Amino acid sequence: MSVGLTGAALALTLAGPAQAGETPTAATVTDTTRTEGRAGVGGADVTAAEGRAGAADATADRQDGAGATAPGWRLTPTGTDARFRGLAAVDRATAWAAGSKGTVLRTTDGGRSWRNVSPPGAGELEFRDVEAFDARRAVVLAIGEGEASRVLRTEDGGTTWTESFRNTDPRAFYDCMTFFDPRHGLAMSDPVDGKYRILSTRDGGRSWQVLPSAGMPDALPGEAGFAASGQCLVSAGPRDVWLATGGGATGRVLHSADRGMTWRATATTIPAGDPARGVFGLAFRDRAHGIAVGGDYRKDQPSPQAAAVTGDGGRGWRASVTPPPAYRSGVAWLPHSRAAALAVGPTGTDLTTDGGRTWRTVDTGSYDTVDCTRDGACWASGEQGRIARLAPNRPGGALG
Repeated sequence: MSVGLTGAALALTLAGPAQAGETPTAATVTDTTRTEGRAGVGGADVTAAEGRAGAADATADRQDGAGATAPGWRLTPTGTDARFRGLAAVDRATAWAAGSKGTVLRTTDGGRSWRNVSPPGAGELEFRDVEAFDARRAVVLAIGEGEASRVLRTEDGGTTWTESFRNTDPRAFYDCMTFFDPRHGLAMSDPVDGKYRILSTRDGGRSWQVLPSAGMPDALPGEAGFAASGQCLVSAGPRDVWLATGGGATGRVLHSADRGMTWRATATTIPAGDPARGVFGLAFRDRAHGIAVGGDYRKDQPSPQAAAVTGDGGRGWRASVTPPPAYRSGVAWLPHSRAAALAVGPTGTDLTTDGGRTWRTVDTGSYDTVDCTRDGACWASGEQGRIARLAPNRPGGALG
């Protein structure tokens, strides 16, 4: 990318909503009830022909009303129809994606090509989260009840994988994970015995231990996490971590300031009260300033309050004055910005330039998750094998 993300975001703001072109209208989401969480293990994917069709759009440019090239997502050729809800952007050149049918992809050339580095024999697993530290080291999380929930890691760019955790408790269902640094990380499960279960690693994912539950508040009846974007558990700094919930009476965010030993739960303004509604994704740019996104993932249901913001580490949440117009599952702060962020979902991408107070739609393509890097690159991924990189405001088809 030849321009920084902050400049691209400004250009997006001026360019207005995306027109027809590079990113097609969102396809029908075929997952069923709790697709974004538990039931997603059996969610259907679209045909390979549709997934590979994205490669043909990889060099297409969008045009604004005045005929100038507008920046936006540029699809990259993945050659698969897997649905990628797990995404880890390392830098402008390197990114990892994890998805359905046990698929893991890696690029080291800015998305010009993707290498299939899927673990052998993982075709029945549903990967929903990936955390990567560089081009060689990554950890992936498979979701599901009982032994379907697993953690695998690689230290050689996906050439070989080691399973470092397999859940043996049929009551547990792991949704998301996060790392504070290359050694310390957490993974979370839906409530077991009325409380969320937290796994901890201190050796980069080589081994995992269940943390004591004494410092975890009781879960609400019907409450759970959503394995929709790998962002239901996020961290900022060396010790702070936040957990997003839905399905209960209110959409809540739980915060821990001691790497998961003790937690405080706070209600947000994002509605819940149904297994399909709640907080789906979180992003914190520091230990105080965060954004929550979510809503109701069912296509026939509105999501009138799909975003909220906090300035005190999650002690209190305020509804966005102008939220995204529909359900959003993923969110990311733009690097080196105190106010700009992107939110994505099946019906589009929204941009805020005021810290989440107001949002405007800038693209109508379907994505499940988004991630940005310190060196100014943003990536998004989702259904039909779609992985895209934010393209700068310049003509031509190259992704460089």
